[in-house]
Amino acid sequence: MKNWRSTILFFGALILSAGTALAWPKQPHEPNNPGIDYRFGKEALAPEEPLTLWYRQPATMWESEALPVGNGRLGAMVFGGINHERIQLNEETLWDGAPGDATNPEALGALPEVRRLLFEGKNNEAKSLAKRKMMGSPLRIQSYQTMGDLFLYFPKTEKVSGYRRDLDLTTAISRTQYTIDGVEYVREVFVSAPDQAIVINLKASRLGKVNFTTEFSRENAAITSDTGNRVIVRGKLGIDYEAQIFPVVKGGTVTSKDGKLEVSDANEVTLLIVGATSYNNAKDISGDASARCEDYLKAIGRKSYEQIRADHIADHQALFNRVKLDLGTTKAVKKPTDERMQAIKDGEFDPQLETLYFQYGRYMLIGSSRPGCLPANLQGVWCQSINAPFNSDYHFNINFQMNYWPADVCNLTECHLPMFDYLEGLVESGTRTARVHYDADGWIIHHLSDIYGFTVPADGVHGIWPFGAAWAVRDMLEYYRFTGDAAFLETRAYPMMKGAAEFFFDYLIVAPEGTPAAGKLVSSPSHSPENYFMLPDGSKSDFTYAPTMDLQIIHDLFTGVLEANRVIDPSGRLDEEFIREIKETLANLAPLQISEKTGRLQEWIEDYEENDVDHRHTSHLYGLHPGKQITKTATPELYEAARKSLETRGDRGTGWSMAWKVNFWARFHDGDHAYVLLNNLLTKNTMNNLFDYHPPFQIDGNFGGTAAIAEMLLQSHDGALDLLPALPSVWEDGSVKGLRARGGFEVDLEWKDGRLAEAKIRSLNGNPLKMRYAGKIVEKNLAKGAVCTWTGN
Repeated sequence: MKNWRSTILFFGALILSAGTALAWPKQPHEPNNPGIDYRFGKEALAPEEPLTLWYRQPATMWESEALPVGNGRLGAMVFGGINHERIQLNEETLWDGAPGDATNPEALGALPEVRRLLFEGKNNEAKSLAKRKMMGSPLRIQSYQTMGDLFLYFPKTEKVSGYRRDLDLTTAISRTQYTIDGVEYVREVFVSAPDQAIVINLKASRLGKVNFTTEFSRENAAITSDTGNRVIVRGKLGIDYEAQIFPVVKGGTVTSKDGKLEVSDANEVTLLIVGATSYNNAKDISGDASARCEDYLKAIGRKSYEQIRADHIADHQALFNRVKLDLGTTKAVKKPTDERMQAIKDGEFDPQLETLYFQYGRYMLIGSSRPGCLPANLQGVWCQSINAPFNSDYHFNINFQMNYWPADVCNLTECHLPMFDYLEGLVESGTRTARVHYDADGWIIHHLSDIYGFTVPADGVHGIWPFGAAWAVRDMLEYYRFTGDAAFLETRAYPMMKGAAEFFFDYLIVAPEGTPAAGKLVSSPSHSPENYFMLPDGSKSDFTYAPTMDLQIIHDLFTGVLEANRVIDPSGRLDEEFIREIKETLANLAPLQISEKTGRLQEWIEDYEENDVDHRHTSHLYGLHPGKQITKTATPELYEAARKSLETRGDRGTGWSMAWKVNFWARFHDGDHAYVLLNNLLTKNTMNNLFDYHPPFQIDGNFGGTAAIAEMLLQSHDGALDLLPALPSVWEDGSVKGLRARGGFEVDLEWKDGRLAEAKIRSLNGNPLKMRYAGKIVEKNLAKGAVCTWTGN
């Protein structure tokens, strides 16, 4: 993704081109409730649950202060206002655009000339030709969009006491409470997965004191009322979309007119909000959004708020409660979250905030990626815009994959499934793109996609990077490695991996004489994502052949195919001709290069001068993480060269970039350096609502950060379970329970004075166990369900 300078330019251009689009949502008031004294009377106490984000004033900014709730399909952002409340809503399939064929029949004709120019060092001539002939049509996708904003207007007041808004990660409920003239008002907001609804409950400590009106705001939507007091929101993009708001009122009265609700003198009110679109799949948008909304409300029926709430909590906790982390606690835990964020910027040590951040990533994965739903996009499921930053799309040159780094290790394997469903939905389009653009078998994805099957090069020539599928399908093998689900491997993962690999049989080309990889197979054309190098004439380019990341992704994919093939058929008779070609291609693939000038792992096949040595992408270390091609034991020279490259990149970066670097340093088993980067991530790239700040908000940094903390405590990519491989010295005492490891193990760890005190390893599949700690190796044969306890001695 773009750096901060280009982000500013991006927003500036978008504002100029789209008028007031980025000022969305258009609304009568911001919910900052000016003039209210929030500190009047007694201050609210800290919540009892330490895994809670909480604040003593309402949110004023969506990106940095509002709090997210979600069920995978629906999302909401809660502001916690007093005189007026704003709750921004999302439905995962509310995207602009429509199904279509974006392939470019001119691309294939230009391919040989583009390759010739690249091999001759005429990179920018090749880029110019590719820009004219090889891009998709249309060049860009449309945006994921907000479903709109619900505003609640309450009787005006100037003084409140005991104000607190919070988000309890253990219940997935956002709560706002305050007292006016002796009456305590409480609002709860959550998004139920069992009941597929956004639920808002309003109560007061005295009967008849709940009074408010509502207003819904959504650009280009029709907002009406029906005779049953429902508010109905309908609109059309390429898809049809609809939301319905149904009030359940105890005591008092409720009326609905012109799309507005008015509630008077009620004891308690529950607003049930359902939403849907006509989207069925990437090729079919003929569904009935209205019928879907009706069905959701009918399924809820007369279910009480208490039962809806209890079912929601039970469903959420079945996932969330699997992992417990304790890094220590200080008195800071009693402070509001925004004050704690400022304190760590001022140098205060707050390990429980790091625990909160870790669990927040797990919380948001649960909230944005559930079975049967679309996968989490650049903002998860939460988006307030009509034209979102980077369209809130699926970026395949790291961001989409990073979203799922914590899924398996953090014991949320079910949340990984939407990624696989989505990838399978791209195969048909990706197969067409491979054939039209490259005359190749197999299937591909370039650097971004949407929900309509977009797989062609997009945005600019940097989009000519046909490695999205090859990278993404590694997650399907990882899912097998963690779960041992052999049926999934055989029927879903292996066919997807095989198709992704088949593309490279046709796409790879033998490098000509006079090039650094002469006689070897190389990728062409391609990029090292979003990074530039200097050409001998002093100009710069990003268009090239055989960048290091390409070679590592191919190696990772092909060795993964071999691994999966052996598991499915140990006899070696499965796909014999295909496997022979995999092995031959691997043997002839251009090798990774170490610079003779710097000793660093080269980012490109040629030892170009780097244009930006501290670039946010560190793509050439893919083989270190998330891959496993580069390890200390198997490839010590590459390992040291990769370390030098990482040191040169430095300790700065955008949000997701910083998170990736924490993972890198964890793979180097350098816990203290990993912690420096983790602290940078929290103090420089995390907002007061703990959203990752790229900038702007991107959820990948949150997920990458959560995965990095797990990576510091447990690794299993290198043939054994490495226990506490990158434990920083500041985490002197602590424990973690419920992490998962490859091979099918669940791991509990406890440490004291920086040393392993006890490890409990539960076998989920009965596989042999190999553990490493502090230079010691222990191997055990464990039956399924058995537990091994080890103190590291």
